Amino acid sequence: MRIRSKIVPLAIPVVAVGLVVSGCGSGTNNQVANVDVNSTNDINPKDPSALRDGGNLRLSISSFPATFNDLHIDGGDADLNSIIEPLMPDTFVSDAAGNLTVDHNYFTDIKLTGTNPQQVTFTINPKAVWSDGSPITWEDLQSEAHALGNASQGYQINFSQGFERVSKVARGVDDRQAIVTFNKPYAEWQGMFSPLYPKAVTASPQAFSDMDRNDLKVTSGPFVITGIDRTQDRVVLGRNPKWWGPAPKLDTITYTRLDQSAVLGAVQNNEIDYTYVSGLANVVAAKNSPGVVVRRSPEPSWSHITFNGGPGALLSDPKLRVAISKAVDRQAIVDQAQRGIVNNPKPLNNHIFVMGQKGYQDNSAPVAFDPAEAAKELDALGWTLHGDVREKDGKKLELRDVMFDQKEWVDTAKIVQQDLAKVGVKVDIQTVPGTGLFTDVIDPGNFDLAQFSWGGSSLPLISLPQIYAYDPNNLQSNKARIGSPELNALIEQTMSELDPNKAIALANQCDKLIWQEGYSLPLQQASGTYAVRANLANIGAYGLANIDWTKIGFLK
Repeated sequence: MRIRSKIVPLAIPVVAVGLVVSGCGSGTNNQVANVDVNSTNDINPKDPSALRDGGNLRLSISSFPATFNDLHIDGGDADLNSIIEPLMPDTFVSDAAGNLTVDHNYFTDIKLTGTNPQQVTFTINPKAVWSDGSPITWEDLQSEAHALGNASQGYQINFSQGFERVSKVARGVDDRQAIVTFNKPYAEWQGMFSPLYPKAVTASPQAFSDMDRNDLKVTSGPFVITGIDRTQDRVVLGRNPKWWGPAPKLDTITYTRLDQSAVLGAVQNNEIDYTYVSGLANVVAAKNSPGVVVRRSPEPSWSHITFNGGPGALLSDPKLRVAISKAVDRQAIVDQAQRGIVNNPKPLNNHIFVMGQKGYQDNSAPVAFDPAEAAKELDALGWTLHGDVREKDGKKLELRDVMFDQKEWVDTAKIVQQDLAKVGVKVDIQTVPGTGLFTDVIDPGNFDLAQFSWGGSSLPLISLPQIYAYDPNNLQSNKARIGSPELNALIEQTMSELDPNKAIALANQCDKLIWQEGYSLPLQQASGTYAVRANLANIGAYGLANIDWTKIGFLK
């Protein structure tokens, strides 16, 4: 997983920020456990010398990438993240406890070298090159900082990642050093330039949108793309002959798009080697499959229901969103998804921090489950019952709930449907294939309720400006189109605070406003359960840790 938050259509994550399939799994002993993130993971760790050289790792994706530019508004989902992780540079990597260290494959050092103004010095590994043989230089960082910090110039960015606060990126002692100077402090500077793209991709808004639309022209990692087959929905990676770091053990990595209903069967039939699994029946089925083990470590991913509060939307009134929220029994949803899997299942009650993470606290009081109060508030807002469904000004309170075409999501939607019917709100369940959920439905705002998941990281504050800040001209990942000047100002203050403890306190103030806005309803936090081919090592449930793609391989 990448350092930044990412959308995860999980298949991941989803950082970031795509939709991680909810309803988590059990541990390797099939015992119930909690979902609090901690300092361990479950990846069958082995020294690379114990692994055979070669082999093809077969993975599934739920949708074929709309673009290979992870920085673009059409990118940033879990499927694309999983493809580019072995291909593109990162700045920092995280261990299982969430501790960050410089990724020395790409940078020899990254230091905070000034605070007034804030300044960060990035020293690039002198061996680091792009796949075309050209060196990675300070100009690549300068160009990316310009693109992500200037959405108003036409760059269709997925997230600004703090670059809107950068005043300049200058050459350091040589071309292999970049000095980044800020015009205002940025709390989570360690998440910047992850991933880093070559300057040609970020040179202009047109290049940003078009250059990597159908493939990755230039990469830099232990692997490169060796084949893209759109008829088979398949992407194949092979070893990068110009890679300067530790040699990868695998020969190839193959990603194939599969419908979610086919993933478990593909594991059981030895067609894929590694996948997230959800729901008790699926976890047990995976565990009982020959040659498969289940690995588990809680991770910072969670499912939720996001409201469409955009201008003109049926749910544009925050009072209406809060009233509807009070009618949804989140505990019942979590019980259904995690009973028998998680000890004492409970809803996630924070939009920024996950359970077990420093800073987590319950801020969900504004939407506490209370159907009677929900009905009372709907009456007060002028939504009165006409038969079984409420109406106002001749318009019915009928909501379209959209989601991946997958049983676990539909099971959640049925509970929402039943709960809201009790207070006179009709819910229509609309399932969408993975290839179209975001580009065709959620991103254009063609929904009332949307069920998906976010994948977080050891840098949780990044989600604030990416997801919860609201600029109608630059939505980034604000799928809800919800926000306020007050929240924007508080997010700005939070992201400018370089004292970590003060930043956490401010982030929780932000979270309280997010609940009051009726932005979304967090549901269950993922316990992180994966089905893995038993003869694979250094792969499984990573928790907060990054994947080291050079160490994954098959046992001798």
